[in-house]
Amino acid sequence: VDVFQAWCGPCKPVVSLFQKIRNQVGSDLLHFAVAEADSIDALEKYRGQCEPVFLFYRGGELVAVVRGADAPLLQKTILKYL
Repeated sequence: VDVFQAWCGPCKPVVSLFQKIRNQVGSDLLHFAVAEADSIDALEKYRGQCEPVFLFYRGGELVAVVRGADAPLLQKTILKYL
């Protein structure tokens, strides 16, 4: 989940990375979503930050948080939890 704030929007460059990985591993294994922290109370702790935040869930449980648009770290995290 790409957590963003209304004033900066979702991290568009990372979307292509997720699409590339999704094409490699199969569409049923990887799902990508965006969530505006300003409008979701559960994401309040991610408000007011100027870096992108990516939340990784597996089986409904939060398993990792990556701060910043670090493509190699995002890819490593995705592949670790697939």
